[in-house]
Amino acid sequence: MAENYKEDPLAYGDYHERPGPDDGEGEYEGGERGFIGDTYRKFRGRHTGQSSSGQPPNGGPGQSSGLVTGLFNTLHGAVHEIGSEVRQRVSGKTRPSSHNHSGPYCESSMHNSSQIRFGSFAPQRSGNDIKWFVDGCGYMWAVSRALEQARESIWILDWWLSPELYLRRPPTKNEQYRIDRMLQAAAQRGVRVNIIVYKEVTQALTRKYLSPTIPRYLHSLLPRHTDKFTSTLSRLGLAATFASLEFLESENQLINPIVPVCSSHTKHALENLHPNISVFRHPDHLPDAQTLQSSFISSLQNMSLSAKTASSLPLDALKAVYGMNEDVILYWAHHEKLCIVDGKTAFMGGLDLCYGRWDLNQHPIADCHPSNLDDTIFPGQEYNNARVLDFQDVSHWQNNKLDRTKNSRMGWSDISVSLQGPVVEDLRAHFVERWNFIFNEKYDVRKDVRYSRLTFNQNEAGAYHQRPPSSVGIQGYQSSGAYPASFSQPSQPSQPYQPFQPTASPYGQGSQGPSQYFPPPPSSRGVDPDEAEVGSRGFGSFFGDEDRRQQHQPLGEEIDEMAGTVRGRFNDGVQRMENSYEHHRHLHGGFQEAGIPCQIVRSCGKWSHGVPTEHSIQNAYIDVIQKSQCFIYIENQFFITATSDAQKPVRNKIGAAIVDRILRAARAGERYKVIVVIPAVPGFAGDLKDDASLGTRAIMEFQYNSINRGGHSIMEKIANEGFDPTEYIRFYNLRNYDRINKSGTMREAEQQSGVNFEDAQYQYNDAVELPADYPSQGDDGQNRSFSMDRQMYNEYQQSAQGHGSGRWDSVSECYMLGGADIRSVPWESGNVSEMDSFVSEELYVHSKVLIADDRIVICGSANLNDRSQNGDHDSEIAIIIEDPTHVDSYMNGRPWQATKFAATLRRQLFRKHLGLLRSQDMERPNANFEPIGVPNMYDFGSEEDRLVVDPLSDSFLNLWNTRAHQNTYAFGKIFHPVPHDDVRTWKDYDNFYECFFRKADKEAEGKEGKKMPAKYEWGHVVADSFPPGQQGVRDMKDLLSTIKGTLVEMPLLFLIKEDIAKEGVSLNAFTEEVYT
Repeated sequence: MAENYKEDPLAYGDYHERPGPDDGEGEYEGGERGFIGDTYRKFRGRHTGQSSSGQPPNGGPGQSSGLVTGLFNTLHGAVHEIGSEVRQRVSGKTRPSSHNHSGPYCESSMHNSSQIRFGSFAPQRSGNDIKWFVDGCGYMWAVSRALEQARESIWILDWWLSPELYLRRPPTKNEQYRIDRMLQAAAQRGVRVNIIVYKEVTQALTRKYLSPTIPRYLHSLLPRHTDKFTSTLSRLGLAATFASLEFLESENQLINPIVPVCSSHTKHALENLHPNISVFRHPDHLPDAQTLQSSFISSLQNMSLSAKTASSLPLDALKAVYGMNEDVILYWAHHEKLCIVDGKTAFMGGLDLCYGRWDLNQHPIADCHPSNLDDTIFPGQEYNNARVLDFQDVSHWQNNKLDRTKNSRMGWSDISVSLQGPVVEDLRAHFVERWNFIFNEKYDVRKDVRYSRLTFNQNEAGAYHQRPPSSVGIQGYQSSGAYPASFSQPSQPSQPYQPFQPTASPYGQGSQGPSQYFPPPPSSRGVDPDEAEVGSRGFGSFFGDEDRRQQHQPLGEEIDEMAGTVRGRFNDGVQRMENSYEHHRHLHGGFQEAGIPCQIVRSCGKWSHGVPTEHSIQNAYIDVIQKSQCFIYIENQFFITATSDAQKPVRNKIGAAIVDRILRAARAGERYKVIVVIPAVPGFAGDLKDDASLGTRAIMEFQYNSINRGGHSIMEKIANEGFDPTEYIRFYNLRNYDRINKSGTMREAEQQSGVNFEDAQYQYNDAVELPADYPSQGDDGQNRSFSMDRQMYNEYQQSAQGHGSGRWDSVSECYMLGGADIRSVPWESGNVSEMDSFVSEELYVHSKVLIADDRIVICGSANLNDRSQNGDHDSEIAIIIEDPTHVDSYMNGRPWQATKFAATLRRQLFRKHLGLLRSQDMERPNANFEPIGVPNMYDFGSEEDRLVVDPLSDSFLNLWNTRAHQNTYAFGKIFHPVPHDDVRTWKDYDNFYECFFRKADKEAEGKEGKKMPAKYEWGHVVADSFPPGQQGVRDMKDLLSTIKGTLVEMPLLFLIKEDIAKEGVSLNAFTEEVYT
């Protein structure tokens, strides 16, 4: 593979052939993707023995399907004509806002006419402090610190929240740091907890809503003079059509959630812990059957069923079938990740507080600890590889069907931030808007005392403060504790909700007047023991308890006491501020007078937020790219964008901004680079060839069409102007490896105890994942969760003692800075050979960050696709960070004034990907584990730092590209991962991947009910590539030792000769935009 490496012109789109008969894939069934067309082919195939590809079985001639076939052909033609019309309309021609503009503002009348920068609801605000977190370990430690110290309120907005998630690891040493237990403890001390989670789709769209009503109605539209024979055939054909739709949906449900997040479990598990915890789920997706049928039928009134009249079928009628009209929100999700503690400290970015997100920067993908089960890092469903087996039955969190002795987990690479300052008020405003919108839409009518509207006022400088508490209490709550002063409980009947409308600061845009913000010093992070009793109940130290207010003291004594208290607190505050200043100055120099200017941007609209559509995140991306001087770094989960209107249904024009900026640089002879890091497979497909992976293949096709295929991609646009696109923009993925320690220790412990390792592991999971309301300690103070019946666990643990140190339960350190050479790592022969113990997996990129010129950062929850960027689809939140603190740096070999936040974040990411960071120790927290108030720690001037200082220098680019290429070659030879550049057709796919990893169908095996096992487990070493015996192991480890970091090249030639997504039931004129 390495020998064939070259800068292939195909890599930027110089190839547009369709597969022909000689390519082994049959003739391309061209034209648009049609839902009914595909339904017809599959249904016909089932009843005539033909495959869905249209080819007869055994190579025989096709058979006539008779009159039903004729009817299907008629229906197919009519509906295909509808599909063509609807596709054109869905793709944007008749939409009020097509989001095709590349400027900062949307001119559509449906959008907010605010002239705030980027069309955002919030202006830029100075006086903030902010820090970054790379990966989940440090971030979740910081969140746990903030939750532990919460006194008044905790607000969480998440796509998914897992109550049983441990914020600190290993679980056996950190039981109190599980989210549900932390929220329960906070609620018990008077903190009000408000949570909003996305309500996933729990059932198929199902034509059961429409059948048999719609077939009967369609049949009634036949002319009265229709003869009985034709009428009967029509009835049979319609019945067969809807029956086939229901059958196909049962096999390939259109709207099954990618991950079964189980928001119902989140809600009930948390609300059952304490009445101070309130959880909203939103949106509700489907109307009742009567409403849906009525809506569909009413659109067909006075119409006859023909191709001519069907083409004028109202768009909303067809979109209703797919849940895409304004009143039925089927596909779109709340995707923000936001946590606000006490209205002062905020956490936001790409990390949900849910399973699968916690990870270390070396990303271990093996978690098998045969010498001590208590060293487990990822218990129960936390040990997950969605490519092999997705999350299942998450309400029973301790269950996990993924065998950790055979399969790796999937690593998770992500970025989030923590912040304080005036900009947090805009995040509070966003949360309150969302909470009240959902309350009015869904929860007001329930009259449940647990739920109430949130309110706040706007101050003169543009910050927002909530109104004082109402004196009206709620049954079952203490007025001084259950609802602290930061919340009001309405005493009046509910009023229509008015969305927040910001006004500019009187001091000018981006200013907060003369006031300054100083982050709290490290010493103030904890709760003062003298104030704990009062302060833990909310605003007790300011408003006082009821009994305190009723005490009467002489006026003079009261004044003296108050004055003494004020003087003491003032002096204490001054001392703390001085300590904070000295601590910060010692590490980083003096504070900037106005702090860090930041601006909140978002994607939201009518369905998600009850406001006009806002897509200020997209506007910010476009503006920052267009104004960038030298360099753009993008790290994102997706990359789907358009360079022109010709790439419908994709509408966001971030791609156009990239092309425009590159061409300006190319024509001016300037050096300019765009580096993009995205996942190799932007979803969780197992075998990409399976029908179940159609959604993932569709996303991949849209991505390739954005990057280098289809005629309008970024690379093709640049190449068409006479420039080599690879000189300006390149794409990369991440991948890593590990070794499952199924060694002699495990074998000996199993033999001595008579207990299977996985059975003992299962009992371990049972214990660490007990419900939060199960007492974790008994009256004697002993750990009670580990006193339950765990006979198999105890017997295994006892037998395992003294049989190993656990030092090499993971070898992920070997590709990081200072890690051991994999060739020197010992192996204890056990249940499998060392060759079979190595595993590899893509490192899933979930970050959503853009860094421009080492000066500006956009970080948040928004992916680079239409779903996140257009505003009327998924709801998102992001922050633009423009740190004024300059650091001396270099750009293209010349001195360059970078900013501290952007430069350190970019360098930290590059060093991690290149293996230039040391492995993270989850039990030795440093400054990068702490919430805001403790600055980020970064080793300026180190040898590794100097290697990544200048992203445009030849030395850096050579290091970056050489390491990516070498890693790609090593992974390809050892593990045969897909996608890969050697796989350009499905035939190549079979030879490179399927012949090693796919389990043979029972028909191929010839034994009913059985499947022939794959030659190798997914993700394991393809031993065929190496000599047999120990020589092969040595050769393989020699090659593994060349892997440094996790950076690999993105295979731009993967399946370039194929239509990756093909025509299918899940990809058609009505559902394509779901995947963009």
